[in-house]
Amino acid sequence: MARTVADAVVERLRTWEVPRVFGYAGDGIDPLLAALHRADGDPEFVPVRHEEMAAFMATGHAKYAGTPGVCVATQGPGAIHLLNGLYDAKLDRRPVVAIVGQIVSSALGTGYLQEVDLHTLFKDVCGQYLQTVSAPEQLPVLLDNAMRTAIATGTPTCLIIPHDVQRADAVDDLPHSHGVVPSSAVTGTPRLLPNEDDLRRAADVLGRGRRVAVLAGRGAAGAVAEVERLVDVLGAGVTVSLLGKPVLSEREPWHTGVMGHLGTTASAELLSGCDTLLILGCNDPWTEFYPEPGRARAVQIDVEARVVGSKYPVEVALVGDAGETLRALLPLLPRNPDRAWLDRVEGSVRRWRALAEQRALEPATPLNPERVVRELSDHLPADVQVAVDVGSSTYWYARHLALPPGVPAHTSSYLASMGCALPYGLAAKLHAPDRPVVALAGDGAMQMNGLLELITVADRWRSWSDPRFVVLVLHNGDLNEVSWEQREMEGDPRFPTSQRVPDFPYARYADLLGLRGIRVDSPDAVAEAWREAFAADRPVVVEAVVDPAVPLLPPHLPDEKAEMVHRGLAQEPDGDAARRNVERQREADADDR
Repeated sequence: MARTVADAVVERLRTWEVPRVFGYAGDGIDPLLAALHRADGDPEFVPVRHEEMAAFMATGHAKYAGTPGVCVATQGPGAIHLLNGLYDAKLDRRPVVAIVGQIVSSALGTGYLQEVDLHTLFKDVCGQYLQTVSAPEQLPVLLDNAMRTAIATGTPTCLIIPHDVQRADAVDDLPHSHGVVPSSAVTGTPRLLPNEDDLRRAADVLGRGRRVAVLAGRGAAGAVAEVERLVDVLGAGVTVSLLGKPVLSEREPWHTGVMGHLGTTASAELLSGCDTLLILGCNDPWTEFYPEPGRARAVQIDVEARVVGSKYPVEVALVGDAGETLRALLPLLPRNPDRAWLDRVEGSVRRWRALAEQRALEPATPLNPERVVRELSDHLPADVQVAVDVGSSTYWYARHLALPPGVPAHTSSYLASMGCALPYGLAAKLHAPDRPVVALAGDGAMQMNGLLELITVADRWRSWSDPRFVVLVLHNGDLNEVSWEQREMEGDPRFPTSQRVPDFPYARYADLLGLRGIRVDSPDAVAEAWREAFAADRPVVVEAVVDPAVPLLPPHLPDEKAEMVHRGLAQEPDGDAARRNVERQREADADDR
């Protein structure tokens, strides 16, 4: 048969070294599916249970593999379903290319079946590059531009290909004529360094500081040795954003852990006590947890000029790669001989670690979720890949999970969308099937879509060289983060009709799928459950029945916030346990200070 535009799409993806395409079948992409069939797995087509999961997996691929993720969907409802996962890519600045089918060109504008104005639909989420292929000659340059733009801007792009164009004969040799634009499947990476004057100004600000704090984000990846040298030169303490958690080892005595609402007391003390702040590859939105403006001089290093000064007033903005910029900056910094601040930071870290262990060992009914996640740290394989959902699991991950050096861990950060852990975990596993995966999720996220993608896990695991895919479900029967937000932010009681998550047998469901299910409802059984999970010969769901009354509150909860929490809990007929837990946590926080 003749080579079609759909075949040319698949060949061009192969030229861009795209290993797999995530998607769901539909008649609007039938020619593309046929071309993928003819390609015999290069690239591989990965079918999902819902198009939203295809977009999430493409975003997950971009995060774990570091290369563009590609998803495909049919017109109309299929295209609409992609939006949430694509917004996750947009807000977390990850390269994803969506290839979307459309009804035949001759029917556009007629109110045809499944006709949706796809340019209007995608114009925000894929605003950096959104095009429709209307002629075969356009395909190479438009697909190349979509890939290049996604890589260059770290955002999702979209290519719309009507059904009739997919079926049309491909053009093997483009004519060298007016209106026909040639292209090649190449891109490049620049070397970014600040100018010398800015480096000297930054060195002057940092060198004058006596209580220096470093706030590192994911942009600090690849600069670990430079950060360690900076700590030594300036006697600085270091905190990280949620996205920056995997970058640096939290076992260092100067590392205070994650900052923000879900962060540690040590990080709160570091940022409130510093007189100088270096923001390194970070654009964290928790601005109320930064130093109060005017209390600290600030320098920011970031590869993106658009973010410097966007979350905190900075005196010097250094636009450049974190590692390259620190290597240029370090020789200009005077050594601070005074270690009093560093000693103070390390004292805060010791107190936090003792407090975190104390919290994890607090009794709960039936099980403390902090203990479940904390004990996981002792069982993580050195080469594990971690996926974290949004909700209470994010808090316990941020505060308690000690990642082995170099281990990737990702969540839906800026969009903060529930339902990301299972598709992320699958993307990680498909990228590296020889590495174990751990996915952390609450029962709300599992019921939103995680149960569906367990079907995908069950369908694929026998092809993995390492079958370990461990899913932790924190089963508390509550949309727990929202319940605590209602109390803390609004002073309202938990709304049971809204917040209750219906009971579901997660471990037995895993068994039904041919996986392994382990149900844990006793503190003494937690360690053995983790040992069994990582020794199993197949994927495992660990269903931990945990207490929703364990507080999800910020470090050093202010009095006015505490009053709001108590006002909400006072209106709950079963709020006594949560009230006691809040008071116990506040007393321990006060002792910690």
